[in-house]
Amino acid sequence: MDCCIVSALSWFIPVYLLIHLLCFLFADADFTLLWASLAGHKPERKLKGLVVWITGASSGIGEELAYQLAKCGSRLILSARREDELHRVKRHCLETSDLKDEDVLVLPLDLLERTSHEEKTKTVIRYFGHIDILINNGGRSQRSLFLETSVDVCQALMELNFLGTVSLTKQVLPHMTQRGRGSIVTVSSLVGLAGAPLATGYSATKHALQGFFNSLRPELTDYPKILISMVCPGPVQSQIISNVFTEELNKPVATVGSQEHKMPTNRCVHLMLVGIANGVKEMWIAQQPFLLFYYAWQYAPTFAWFITDLLGRKRVQNFKAGVDADSAYFTKPKTS
Repeated sequence: MDCCIVSALSWFIPVYLLIHLLCFLFADADFTLLWASLAGHKPERKLKGLVVWITGASSGIGEELAYQLAKCGSRLILSARREDELHRVKRHCLETSDLKDEDVLVLPLDLLERTSHEEKTKTVIRYFGHIDILINNGGRSQRSLFLETSVDVCQALMELNFLGTVSLTKQVLPHMTQRGRGSIVTVSSLVGLAGAPLATGYSATKHALQGFFNSLRPELTDYPKILISMVCPGPVQSQIISNVFTEELNKPVATVGSQEHKMPTNRCVHLMLVGIANGVKEMWIAQQPFLLFYYAWQYAPTFAWFITDLLGRKRVQNFKAGVDADSAYFTKPKTS
């Protein structure tokens, strides 16, 4: 009998590991999130009727969040600086869902104007009565070498991405603790877990967000129905590259490369909503080979440093040659 069990295990364990390896090769998110997408709560059921405040809702991930949440039946607050774009997003939400005009509030918001965040929060609560989910999605990225970058750029990134997010969270969280429930979901990045060249300031802001919210979460153990969730996407198709900081504050990026190699925005957002619906505390969302980096940094940091140095050198070389940084791993440098 014992021999039969040993024999069965000797076959089962290699097959089990092989299946997991094959799944990983084709995965575009961490296993916890993928399992939730297969066997967990469905966003269209769990998020229906909830009041969701989205920052950075005028384009990219924020815009797609609005569309998919509208189809789930969530009531929305759309915030960003460009009010005309917010109204465009609202119109599309109404055209593609069963929401009514009063179910979507357009609320212009500048994360840098921290003194306005208290009144903006009160406006939302007066309009809907409460806030179920805050999605901190607003912010800007960076494409420049640190040796060529003004410290003013680093300060601007920290003011916007980190302090702006913390400020808004500071206003919304007391409302959630008073109700005893709610979700604060913050869009971080792969570079919030591991460094990347050409994004020193941006990476610093995402590391700061990771540290802040990972420290905040255990402070809220008396509120088990309040979710603090971090979303760490890899490269995603969006317009964020068009508005990145470069070496000087007001200097536009020179090259905006192809987005074809990046994860489709709708897939990234779908996985985000699955994570929110299932209370996932941290989501790794990326296609291969980027997903491998998450696991390498988590479980094999020495190997991760080797790969980071190798690919980082190539990324910098391509950037200097005029190739878009995001497609640097997929293109050859220009030659004269």
